[in-house]
Amino acid sequence: MGRRRKLGDPKRAVAYVRVSTDEQSLGPEAQRKAIGKWCEDHGIDLVATAEDIGVSGGAEIEKRPGLMDAMNALVEHRAGVLIVHKRDRLARDVVCAGLIERLAERQGARVMSADGVANGDCPEAMLQRGITDLFAMYERQLIRARTKAGLAVKRGKGEYTGGGAPYGWAIAEDGKHLAAVPEEQAVLRTARTLRGKDMTLRAIGAELANSGMLPRSGKAWNPKTVRSLLRSRLAEDARTMGADKITDELTPKDMGRRHGEAKLEHAS
Repeated sequence: MGRRRKLGDPKRAVAYVRVSTDEQSLGPEAQRKAIGKWCEDHGIDLVATAEDIGVSGGAEIEKRPGLMDAMNALVEHRAGVLIVHKRDRLARDVVCAGLIERLAERQGARVMSADGVANGDCPEAMLQRGITDLFAMYERQLIRARTKAGLAVKRGKGEYTGGGAPYGWAIAEDGKHLAAVPEEQAVLRTARTLRGKDMTLRAIGAELANSGMLPRSGKAWNPKTVRSLLRSRLAEDARTMGADKITDELTPKDMGRRHGEAKLEHAS
């Protein structure tokens, strides 16, 4: 374990501001304002402010450059307080929150919240901090669940859920649906026909290349890209499913699922 530094000046504070991509009510300006007022009310000199913008509450410590700047500022200014707007600005993960608190202690500082929740040293305050961290983690999971449900609703309406359009399709002008690309649809049909002849993925890729049909990258097909190709939906499949727009634009329920669900990693 690292040696704990001499306690910093309790009348000097470093502010830490964190905002994830999906939070609107706790923007950086609102956090800075609340922290500034707390420092003023308690006669504490705010010597530095560090920010992590667009960083999830579940992100690991080493992936938070703003937090690292805050820790360095504690040492540089010999500050004894790391101040956040609310406890969940530290993290929405119990283990991560505890690690950050220990890291601040090693810099000679204590973590304080501008909302005044669990700022004491008594056993009850320590218990409340633990409960607060648990609820922050619980709320993070709720956000993830809501995001996932929202994406499911969009898919159910046949709306595009983000990411690059799958092979055979392009994002339509409305930005919500997918439009069939005739040239790529022809490649899809050929690949399916070859697969129907029990050809291997590698053999299919070679046959497509020999026919002048290449991936979007222009490079050679490999088994992985061929497998992904075979998973793309043909326009005629959508007509069979009764999609609303079947001539130029498609509203498939499952296109973009992999790309859309990737957004859940940012939820916090």
